Amino acid sequence: DVGFRFASYIDNHMVLQKEPAGAVIWGYGVSGATVTVTLCQDQETIMKKVTSVKAHSNSWMVVLDPVKPGGPYEVMAQQTLGRKNFTLRIHDVLFGDVWLCGGQSNMQMTVSQIFNATSELSNTAAYQSVHILSVSLTQAQQELEDLAKVDLQWSKPTLENLGHGNFTYMSAVCWLFGRYLHDTLRYPVGLISSSWAGTPIEAWSSERSLKACGVPRQGFMPSDLETGPSEYSVLWNAMIHPLRNMTLKGVIWYQGESNVNFNRDLYNCTFPALIEDWRQTFHDGSQGQTECFFPFGFVQLSSYLSGATPNDGLPEIRWHQTADFGYVPNLRMPNTFMAVAVDLCDRNSPFGSTHPRDKQTVAYRLHLGARAVAYGAKLTFQGPLPQKIELLGDMGLLNLTYSQPIQVQRHDNKIFEISCCSDHQCKWLPAPMDTFSAQTLALNVKSCHNSLVAVRYAWTTWPCEYKQCPLYHPTSALPAPPFTAFITNQIPGYRSKVAK
Repeated sequence: DVGFRFASYIDNHMVLQKEPAGAVIWGYGVSGATVTVTLCQDQETIMKKVTSVKAHSNSWMVVLDPVKPGGPYEVMAQQTLGRKNFTLRIHDVLFGDVWLCGGQSNMQMTVSQIFNATSELSNTAAYQSVHILSVSLTQAQQELEDLAKVDLQWSKPTLENLGHGNFTYMSAVCWLFGRYLHDTLRYPVGLISSSWAGTPIEAWSSERSLKACGVPRQGFMPSDLETGPSEYSVLWNAMIHPLRNMTLKGVIWYQGESNVNFNRDLYNCTFPALIEDWRQTFHDGSQGQTECFFPFGFVQLSSYLSGATPNDGLPEIRWHQTADFGYVPNLRMPNTFMAVAVDLCDRNSPFGSTHPRDKQTVAYRLHLGARAVAYGAKLTFQGPLPQKIELLGDMGLLNLTYSQPIQVQRHDNKIFEISCCSDHQCKWLPAPMDTFSAQTLALNVKSCHNSLVAVRYAWTTWPCEYKQCPLYHPTSALPAPPFTAFITNQIPGYRSKVAK
């Protein structure tokens, strides 16, 4: 019967969210019919759930009892109406953690486009329980209940579906993230790729969350950036909302380049609002099975060469990605984690410097954040930030005390800058690195003869060459994130103290 089917993404080889949550199975049927969903393993019935098809929407839904990681299982759905029976079956269903990956082109880049692509593509044998799904590029004016199209149905990873052309099918960041996670978790991982190149955050945001940030209604994109849809909410409607009934473990996100010159000053609201709204929607859609504060990880933008004027928007967007705290998790962005990518630039990328090819390090840093925030591992997942800033005026030094040990990889005379003001006129001057110890760093500020108001680090489009920024955490090789701070108060970092 045409009317009886599973939701578009419920298919063979799918991964369902493991315990303690219950996975949601849903689909469409004939109004008033009874639907019985059975979970089987080796011909043996593990559980049965019975529901009926709702009249107004013609949809049905069941929440399975929590299942331990593993498989394979078979899921059977049977619709009964009077004497008519229809049965649907899907096989090779695994239980594990399901992660959704969204964003623009840097998330969409495929494994065939990254460094060492050939060896990465042949390295799938050990990851046959990491399954992948890729949502088609579609847009809609209204929120869709189900996906209109799927590019790649749930599949085991192969050379063909991971390396399927540029910017098509499977996201490299998503795949590598899942692979690193699997190395640690040792149970199935489900990865859903739903991203579109050249798209602003507004396209991925619901109307509600845009309203909450006072985003001006008549949005039009500067043409130099407009490669994907930029109309408000059209990708939320077609590529995210239809997934909301799915029980998820978490989300990773790589987006922001398209907002460097578009509603940039609202990004410190639109991004936290998107996270909040996605969480609420997925929690409600899954009948409360997806955690209401599920872990949300993202990539802080890397560097790219552009005809950038000194006041370029890239450092601003990086800062806004953290809701102007400089680090996450924070008060505005609880249960989030960030991969800093400011040192992963790629001058010679064949896809333009906007698309750096080292997605392995990005995914590795993301997975460290996930292990800490989503899985509670005690490990360092964030590079060093100053927690105390003191001006030693008589010595012409600005002393930064860091929240964790620092490794000074090289001296740099330009990457730190100070704001020097006289008569309401301020200008940024370089503050060369002077002396340092295990957790402190002194900057030479003798060039400022007036009042010194602020300090910032890595506040340029291209702060350093590949993996050559001056400051890292000594053991985890994580770079110090960019920051800006007033010297009298507002110091980034955790337990910040007011500098005298």
